[in-house]
Amino acid sequence: MLEEILKFLSVYALSGIKFIFGPTLGIAYGYSLVVTALLTTGGMMTTVYLSVFFRPQLQSLAQRFRRKDRKVFNKRNRRFVRIWNKYGVMGLSLATPVILMPIGGAILVNALGGKRREIIFWMWISALGHSFIQTWLYMSGFELIKGFF
Repeated sequence: MLEEILKFLSVYALSGIKFIFGPTLGIAYGYSLVVTALLTTGGMMTTVYLSVFFRPQLQSLAQRFRRKDRKVFNKRNRRFVRIWNKYGVMGLSLATPVILMPIGGAILVNALGGKRREIIFWMWISALGHSFIQTWLYMSGFELIKGFF
């Protein structure tokens, strides 16, 4: 029983750190598509809620560790600002599971001035969509690989 709870928690917690770990670990443990996708979504959204509601504390913590000599404008920053200008909260939220880690996407959307309700809404849409699609794709891929061996 405790072992099963620890498996659930590991899928949940790792999804909050790096989204791709959720579907991969859930499939490795033999969970169904729905269970894996819901654990992955829950992990990501926990991180999003924490970063949205504790924004001031995270900003003050980040300022302590920020390097003084770093470049403000680089290729990566310009790409995110371009996405923000073109698509807003929706664009960055939909890109978060694929390109960024959940914490990075939520902090970036916060830093660029997204409204709390809008961030949470689009992150929910993004997390649910990406978790079900990625879990299904990984399950299909693993079945194909099993067929070859």
